[in-house]
Amino acid sequence: MSSPDTQKTFKTGETIMRQGDKGESAYIIEEGSVEIIIERPDGEEQSVGTRGPGSMIGEMAIVDNAPRTATVKAVQDCTLLEITQEDFSRRLKNADPVLRMTTQVILTRYRDTLTRAEIRRLTNSWPPAELLEQEHAEETHAVEDIKITNDFKTALEKNEISLHYQPIVNFQTGKISGFEALMRWEHPEKGFISPAVFIPVIEESGLIVEASRWALREACKTLKRIESQTGHDRELHMSVNFSSTDFASENFVDTIYNIISESDVDPKQIHLEITERLLMQQPDNAKDTLLMCRKAGMGIAIDDFGTGYSSLSYLHYFPIDTLKIDQSFIRDMHKDEGAMELVKSIIALGKNLKMAIVAEGIEDKEEAKALRDLECDLAQGYLYARPMPERELIDIVRNWEVMEF
Repeated sequence: MSSPDTQKTFKTGETIMRQGDKGESAYIIEEGSVEIIIERPDGEEQSVGTRGPGSMIGEMAIVDNAPRTATVKAVQDCTLLEITQEDFSRRLKNADPVLRMTTQVILTRYRDTLTRAEIRRLTNSWPPAELLEQEHAEETHAVEDIKITNDFKTALEKNEISLHYQPIVNFQTGKISGFEALMRWEHPEKGFISPAVFIPVIEESGLIVEASRWALREACKTLKRIESQTGHDRELHMSVNFSSTDFASENFVDTIYNIISESDVDPKQIHLEITERLLMQQPDNAKDTLLMCRKAGMGIAIDDFGTGYSSLSYLHYFPIDTLKIDQSFIRDMHKDEGAMELVKSIIALGKNLKMAIVAEGIEDKEEAKALRDLECDLAQGYLYARPMPERELIDIVRNWEVMEF
């Protein structure tokens, strides 16, 4: 049997788990099928069913640490996706308290009725459990999410994840002010995987914490190299995205500050980009954390401003110094009077609160000129430059030409 990280294979006839043993993992069957066998108190073994692709096995032991309730053997060659107890506990810890309680109650009742329910199923016309589980897995995208998480973890370890950087331009001078670091994943078999696909999945799994710290470390190193090769000295900033999972992680501020210090980047050159959703999910914790980041010198930017809660009260409550206007409003400025008025209002609001304003997603000169006339501070979008790897970015910075309107 081979065991490459979180994928395991079993040959026909091999025992996958044994009744009474400690269970530290559950599995989703990707290929093949298994037989579930229960040993009765008198020592007699009874087969109570089979499971095929899409089914989960061993799930109870990772919830309550109790011994395995059945023996499971491969009746065909099997490929299984592993869910470790550690991974499950982390996901459950971050879940709503009612969900955690409900999970425990359901598990207790399920253990009590499992054997009787399986035996009764053999003599009645209930829908096969494996069919129900497979339908549930398809509806929730659980199998695909686990695959993405496992593949991303491997990609991070093998340096298959990269950062691309998009310049942020000063509207008044036309010069580059800084960059936003954006994660990119080129899968060796599936090709390019959009951040819109993998970021939510790794946030849910908790892997985003490791990924964000890696991204910050790489972005800081890149910033130093750009400065040394283009003649800039602590003039440029680097924006890096962080999630609510990052903020809830242990020693977040100390870890971030240590990464910045090790790179010899000035903390004021690092801007933490967060979303309105993060602030609303854990306002008190977020405020305390952001205050510590600001005291350390880092900037705080709200990404996609205008698309979420957009409560004026939180702009006073949290130590924010930059608002990034969502690209959907920029795109609609000249087609929708409401979008134009919203952009004007955000810029005016930011000015009144002494915040910098970044317009995202600028794609043509008409948009850029209108925003400059409205005294927006900073510009980001394909009109100026697409996100690019470091080697291309250094050439862009060296040969940057101020755009004429």
